Amino acid sequence: MSIITNNHLRPGLQEQIAATKSGCTNCGECVRECAFLKKYGTPKSIADSFDAIDPKSLARSFECSLCGLCSVVCPEQLDLDGLFLEMRREAVDRGFGDYPEHSPLLTYERLGTSRRFSLYRLPQGCTTIFFPGCSLSGTRPDGVNRVFAELQKTDPTVGIVFDCCLKPSHSLGREQYTGAMFEEMNNWLVQQGVKEVLVACPNCQVMFTSLGQGLKVRTVWESLAESGLQPEGVSGTVTVHDPCVIRDAQPVHQAVRTLLNRQGLMVEEMPHSGRTTVCCGQGGAVNLLNPQLAASWGELRKREAAGRRIITYCAGCVQALGGHTPTNHLVDILFAPNQTLAGKKKGAGAPFTYLNRLRLKRAFKRKEGYAVTRERTFVPEQGQPKKRSWKPLIFLVLLVAAVAGVHLSGAAQYLQQEKLQALIASYGVLAPAIYILLYALAPVLFLPGLPITIVGGILFGPVWGVVYTITGATIGASLAFLVARYVARDWVAAKLTGPTWEKLDSEVAQHGWKVVAFTRLIPAFPFNLLNYAFGLTKVPFVHYMVATFVFMLPACIAFIVFSSSLLGLIKGKVSPTALLGIGLIVLVSLIPVVYRRFKGRQAAEAEAE
Repeated sequence: MSIITNNHLRPGLQEQIAATKSGCTNCGECVRECAFLKKYGTPKSIADSFDAIDPKSLARSFECSLCGLCSVVCPEQLDLDGLFLEMRREAVDRGFGDYPEHSPLLTYERLGTSRRFSLYRLPQGCTTIFFPGCSLSGTRPDGVNRVFAELQKTDPTVGIVFDCCLKPSHSLGREQYTGAMFEEMNNWLVQQGVKEVLVACPNCQVMFTSLGQGLKVRTVWESLAESGLQPEGVSGTVTVHDPCVIRDAQPVHQAVRTLLNRQGLMVEEMPHSGRTTVCCGQGGAVNLLNPQLAASWGELRKREAAGRRIITYCAGCVQALGGHTPTNHLVDILFAPNQTLAGKKKGAGAPFTYLNRLRLKRAFKRKEGYAVTRERTFVPEQGQPKKRSWKPLIFLVLLVAAVAGVHLSGAAQYLQQEKLQALIASYGVLAPAIYILLYALAPVLFLPGLPITIVGGILFGPVWGVVYTITGATIGASLAFLVARYVARDWVAAKLTGPTWEKLDSEVAQHGWKVVAFTRLIPAFPFNLLNYAFGLTKVPFVHYMVATFVFMLPACIAFIVFSSSLLGLIKGKVSPTALLGIGLIVLVSLIPVVYRRFKGRQAAEAEAE
């Protein structure tokens, strides 16, 4: 495969690659500071080898946290994080930037801009709004209320906007969508006479600063420091983690430290702080694609904090670093200092973050004294308000119709398990053969296997149901494996890109069939995709097939035994088989939990040594 020339690339990427090739001297300054570059080499070597036709080359940039530390330490002052962002945009343009691992983050963003979660409340004469962002509103709604109350003391006409700044889409290279969504929000605010946005989230600060038009952007921390806020006094020593996206925002860094010093706290700096701060591990959504690489930043912060409590002013950073070392948000220490220093002040986690945002919106929607209210309904594809989806209602109508049809036709009698099994038995060997064939095709066609498994237990019972199901599942997994290895290798390879699948390939190369056994016993990957992925590795087919059969058996037995008594359970009959099935499912479900605890204990022992 030949390396494509710059004139085939988007203009921004052409410029970045040309600048990197001519400017990077391979000095290694950035490599010494960055786990991503230690893995893939100097920026020059990455630019030289970049191939926009190769999905693996396009996927590489999604392991960069886009934190910008490489650009700060670069003696040639190259815009290196800009290079990797442009590579992401190129991947999106070519249809290779859609990773299922990013779905939770994009869903979170989509909800943030939806009618259900968004709210704009502007008093008469409002020229300044408070934009708390998604994460702070979800994890610390009480903090949002306290900050807003302080802002109102200085400016009674300050408004509040609950919306998303689109930073996730921006970081993932979804340039067109980000631009359209942000522009609509920006233009609406300007049309309402808003001139200043006070942000609490550093990501929101970056987005409003880079994309906002006609709006002055400041942080609430600067505003609170200037207002003379006197938080409750407390003594102690903390250290500050400056979010990497605003590493160049020295006035914000200073305002945060001013507030902490005013409170009576001593701030001791870590080796990486201010302009040379490091990523928390969540930058660029790297934690979703390569958790191990992301965790290395948290471990670095743990070492640098050296037991001191970290205070940061990004809710995402609190979440990322809190798993490594004691970490709190600035609002925690400002408004609940003793609780925070005692380790008793925690932020909420999912799904409570969603509930907190809805409660916060409802509370502000009920308040009086606001002249303008809106909920965002804009969709960039059509530029019109979102239309309500009729799909749930249609599904409900079809379901009711199907149930009525079954009863009116007299087919309800066959929903009795004995009659169903008698009906199936009347087909002789044809019924098991059709079932096995259907199950064999399911993995190849990406059909869900669990519903078919349940049907197998109901129709064939706990013994033959296991025999037929494990046979069909093994044949299906083997067919997908062979398709990937011999029929559609290039197509499958194009779909399975990213560090997750690269790691699987390297693990198989090192451990062989044991990786197959592990992933079957502890389902850490999507089953259907996994079958194809193993076809791209070097594991021998026979080893793969045998390991698949043996280590899928526990889950197969558990679900078949349970489903064989499912119709009885629906009727309220609890049989010994049902209890056994439930117990087996619980045992199978506990395997990943036990494994994670075992690995965690191993890691803790290794660290202690």
